[in-house]
Amino acid sequence: MAGPESRPHVLVIGGGIGGFTTALACARRGMSVHVLERAPEIKEIGAGLQLGPNAGRLLGELGVLDSVLRTAVLPERFVILDAYTGREIYQARFGQALAERFGAPYTVMHRADLLDTLLQGSLATGLVTAFTGKEVVGVEQDARGATVTCADGSTHSADVVIGADGLRSAVRREVLDDSEPAVSRYAIYRGPGPRPEGVEDAVTLYAGDGLHLMQYPIQGGELLNRVASFRSDRGAPGSDTWATPEELFEKFADTCDPVREALHHLDLGKRWEQFDRKPMPGWAHGRVALLGDAAHPMRQYLAQGAGQAMEDAVALAAALADSPDDPVTALKEYEGIRFPRAAAVQRNTRFFGEMVHLGGVGAVLRDFAFSSLTADDYSLAEWLYGTGGAPAPQPPARLDFYTEGR
Repeated sequence: MAGPESRPHVLVIGGGIGGFTTALACARRGMSVHVLERAPEIKEIGAGLQLGPNAGRLLGELGVLDSVLRTAVLPERFVILDAYTGREIYQARFGQALAERFGAPYTVMHRADLLDTLLQGSLATGLVTAFTGKEVVGVEQDARGATVTCADGSTHSADVVIGADGLRSAVRREVLDDSEPAVSRYAIYRGPGPRPEGVEDAVTLYAGDGLHLMQYPIQGGELLNRVASFRSDRGAPGSDTWATPEELFEKFADTCDPVREALHHLDLGKRWEQFDRKPMPGWAHGRVALLGDAAHPMRQYLAQGAGQAMEDAVALAAALADSPDDPVTALKEYEGIRFPRAAAVQRNTRFFGEMVHLGGVGAVLRDFAFSSLTADDYSLAEWLYGTGGAPAPQPPARLDFYTEGR
């Protein structure tokens, strides 16, 4: 154990996927890294995780993709179905075709498997040290470095401090703002469990009016991860009357048999809230910077939360390596590179969520538009997965998806 004073080159606050991707990316560029995690042990909460080719390429660059693929599943396709009739609306081929187009496969996995790979890869460099039970309560900096103070009284100093400590980041409170994140009226119930016979290797989305069910295999295909979500207007999000299991079954009562059957495999004892924030610049402040959910939390609909944190981590490590004697400038350059990209993903995630949950005429028009696309037309995903700099879609400015109650 290190004493109360330690001085790594890079100090990462948060031992999650973003934090250990940062540690690994920095260590591979020769930097020493300390990671402080507030929990008593390093583990990932949740179950299934999707990683697009943009994240897969980075895992390859970091030398851990092969390890991830040992337990991941490579789905053959992505399919959208009508939640009420089961009719197929759209499919996109994944597999080899997508991997060749974007330089890496689309993968689905258990979150814990990915975190363990990043943790072990980081520690194997010999340049990364991790400490648990370290709750950060203060951040200070001067011209020579930055120092964090933990609840146990220890202090830890470094050339730079990176806040990868999630949605309610202690570091964000010190460098940007301490406002509450936006909470969605869409509740989430999850249910990873044994994979039934006949379930294909696919990412399957059943879309309905104010609801959806997503499912895909994980852990080598042995488990099936299920995620059901619906809009509840009963009570305030998080309250006892909001999004109860009874309302879940009411909302899904008219859905098709496969969807209703999936509800019985959900963990009804745990209801998840969904949060995000409106894009806000200012991640980098002197020798302190934010990363991942601490900087740009987003909703789940494009499955990019982990992928964007990984993009942050690699860009951050590159900026620090390019300006080793001027970390303040390096962190500003990191934000300049990453803010436009992450903000576009945040906004388009909200847009896609609105589209998935359409009902009535809107759903008919959506389904018609999707049905006109071919399974190997990846043009809509080029901005998200590609490397050619395709511009991100820009929803009309008059459509404000950040109004209260969405």
